[in-house]
Amino acid sequence: MQNRPNAQIPYLTLDPEIERRIEEDREHGAMSPHAFDDADVVRRQDLVNDRATLVRPAFVRDVEKIVNVPAYNRYAGKTQVFSFVNNDDITRRGLHVQLVNRVAKGIGRLLGLNTDLIEAIALGHDVGHTPFGHAGERFLSQCYHERTGAYFNHNVHSVRVLDELYPRNISLQTLDGVLTHNGEFAAKRLVRGTTDSFEALDGAVAACTCDASQIKHLRPSTLEGCVVRVSDMIAYIGKDRADALSMGVIEDMDMFDSAVLGKDNGRIINNMTVDIVNNSYGEDAISMSEDIFQDLKLAKRQNSAFIYEREGMLEDASNLLEHMFERLYERLLADLQRGDESSPIFAHHIRPLASTSQTISQEDYLEQDPNRIVVDFIASMTDVYFTSIYEMLFPDETYEIEKRGYFANLK
Repeated sequence: MQNRPNAQIPYLTLDPEIERRIEEDREHGAMSPHAFDDADVVRRQDLVNDRATLVRPAFVRDVEKIVNVPAYNRYAGKTQVFSFVNNDDITRRGLHVQLVNRVAKGIGRLLGLNTDLIEAIALGHDVGHTPFGHAGERFLSQCYHERTGAYFNHNVHSVRVLDELYPRNISLQTLDGVLTHNGEFAAKRLVRGTTDSFEALDGAVAACTCDASQIKHLRPSTLEGCVVRVSDMIAYIGKDRADALSMGVIEDMDMFDSAVLGKDNGRIINNMTVDIVNNSYGEDAISMSEDIFQDLKLAKRQNSAFIYEREGMLEDASNLLEHMFERLYERLLADLQRGDESSPIFAHHIRPLASTSQTISQEDYLEQDPNRIVVDFIASMTDVYFTSIYEMLFPDETYEIEKRGYFANLK
């Protein structure tokens, strides 16, 4: 792949024929024939209060349910890529889901899809994510797997948060999009899956918990879900580069290679959006050109090599953080098993969950596998809460992870 200066990579524009078709369809109020119809929404319970109205259409209800669960508030305190950094300009997970939502709705609007469903999936897709990003996810899964043989994956846990821990009768279509959103897996042509019932959704969740390789086979069952999945990649590739540049992890954008996609956030978002619309308009799949697809795969590989393999600024703290996850997990599990109601797992997780869940009682919840309860608690934590509870439970621990402070560059 030829490494070319950004100035030589143009902003792509819509194919004139595609642009004409979009404008004509909009003039007639025509949606894509493959857009998901609000009338076909499926929920676990057919509740009168959840039926669509002009004021609150089907998936607008899902959006409002999602943004009002406690897990949504905690997005703002969770790592996207860079941990242990005091920098208000670095992307946190709360901004990431907003960026995914914005990119996905832009693509969905051009394709004539259901943008309310897109928004619900986008805003809910990471509510099950751990503190400390993918490093935290990996360490929590290790703790869980060693004791149970099961695996933790944030997309699967996001469904648990919205469907079991804080069950708000979220639609099958939104939960399916959340489960299948993983943007780590790129595809030139993303064809819809076949999850058409809660039985099928529950089966997929169980399969992924028992066998981590099943994640690779998940496909969204709506085009809206497909759009969110590809938008997850679009939203983070360029933005993570911008953050890495601000952090001094990379020196400049010229270290990246690109032929048609672009190297910076603006070009990546524009060129991916245009290419997808040019190749997907009116089609029953989300597709991109071969040139863009190859460039996308290269961009992901280079982001991994230059940014993610270091987990931002986490590389020096990785072993210590792994130790902290293991020790905290073991302590909380012991507290739970001996019924120590003074422990934070009772005071900050079990009792608050029972009071806000609407359906879970403390007694019923405590009948679940204690490991599952510990995982629920740790996954719910923000970065700061994780380090705070660790310091409180292990005050004599001599380890300390050094944060990169606001004034580090002034010393």
